Amino acid sequence: MATSRLLVFLCFAAAVAVAAAGEDTLHLPRDASFPAAQAERLIRALNLLPKEAGPAGSGDAPSVAPGELLERRVRLPGVPDGIQDLGHHAGYFRLPHTHDARMFYFFFESRGKKEDPVVIWLTGGPGCSSELAVFYENGPFTIANNMSLAWNKFGWDTISNIIFVDQPTGTGFSYSSDDRDTRHDETGVSNDLYDFLQVFFKKHPEFAKNDFYITGESYAGHYIPAFASRVHQGNKANEGIHINLKGFAIGNGLTDPQIQYKAYTDYALEMNLIGKSDYERINRFIPPCELAIKMCANDSGTDGKASCMAAYMVCNNIFNSIMKLVGTKNYYDVRKECEGKLCYDFSNLEKFFGDKAVKEALGVGDIEFVSCSSTVYEAMLTDWMRNLEVGIPALLEDGINVLIYAGEYDLICNWLGNSRWVHSMEWSGQKDFVSSSESSFVVDGAEAGVLKSHGPLSFLKVHDAGHMVPMDQPKASLEMLRRFTEGKLKESVPESMVFKAVM
Repeated sequence: MATSRLLVFLCFAAAVAVAAAGEDTLHLPRDASFPAAQAERLIRALNLLPKEAGPAGSGDAPSVAPGELLERRVRLPGVPDGIQDLGHHAGYFRLPHTHDARMFYFFFESRGKKEDPVVIWLTGGPGCSSELAVFYENGPFTIANNMSLAWNKFGWDTISNIIFVDQPTGTGFSYSSDDRDTRHDETGVSNDLYDFLQVFFKKHPEFAKNDFYITGESYAGHYIPAFASRVHQGNKANEGIHINLKGFAIGNGLTDPQIQYKAYTDYALEMNLIGKSDYERINRFIPPCELAIKMCANDSGTDGKASCMAAYMVCNNIFNSIMKLVGTKNYYDVRKECEGKLCYDFSNLEKFFGDKAVKEALGVGDIEFVSCSSTVYEAMLTDWMRNLEVGIPALLEDGINVLIYAGEYDLICNWLGNSRWVHSMEWSGQKDFVSSSESSFVVDGAEAGVLKSHGPLSFLKVHDAGHMVPMDQPKASLEMLRRFTEGKLKESVPESMVFKAVM
């Protein structure tokens, strides 16, 4: 039944799109297909896989009882001197409301002081491991070509106790032996993360009273609002351990697809990626995309799965049409060309986690590391076109601080689309936020971005950065986190006060 409805809707949406494009024959968009094939094609087209990767196997990973956490201190092979006195941990959490799911995580205690805030980082994809951030963005280390590790002096662990989680199940080293544990929506994702936090703070009670912040990028624009709402809900209902949630930050995220997909052509035209005639032609796909997203939001009869899958296929005609014109440019950073078929080379991470000594240090058995899981990506496709902005106003009204930031050269989750949904969000401070003036975000005496802020809401456009801001502007991103967690985002911090962590 769902498949037939999907086909009918696809044919209808295709007819609208074709008619809008001025063609007189009825056919499906050339990029449309059924879910499995479409997912596989788009994963490759969007270069979300550093290599062909299958779902993680359970191997001989250690046994963990349901609802329990198994954690060890780790010293990774190839690390520089100075780690002995620092708390670096890795572990598995056996998710209690699953059949056999285990969530892998890293926990790095602050290089500063234990009282520093606790920060959790979620990488997007969906299905991409947070270890990409650990070793290429804001973790303690970077990987050299000889597989040795060097200190990242701008790692976020310099000012926070930071957790990197592989989620949803099937991402990175996280796994299950039961396909029923695969997550398909934000309810399952956020409940799993909430369950993890409850046990994590039970394991580490010395951090439970610290300020807590949720951060991440890309598809985490979906994860983070849902997760923050779940934590806030748990706090209000006095569920378990109170989590001292102070705020969350989303970098180059996908949060409100209806607004953000409409911004693709405007951004591409502004950046001279497409011409005016291409702009007008591609814009004809916007009305069927909007209609598809509305049907996704309103379809309760099938939980929206058929309509939401159709919306995903129809709306991606906009992005795909731009990419056909962009050619070999890196859509994560339009200043650059893609290097080979991957745009970014993450192969050293695959090599590092393929090393037997590394796996032994982490206690993961013989599990194959999956940088970006096609299984997880495909499973979350019906979640893609959901609007996660809707839960943010209630958090703002309760004083939860929200930072949306975006590198200015990213196409796929561009700053323009993010700025538009932030400005259009209805909450009590909307008018004041919209009318507030922009200010320079200054680091080392130079403008590193443009900030707009009112009350608990801030939007930061980061200069000279693409999709992965902590990778492109590590110092500015660390300073952004510092000021955000200290409630001083609008203020400049004297250089003498910066980077005092033990190196």
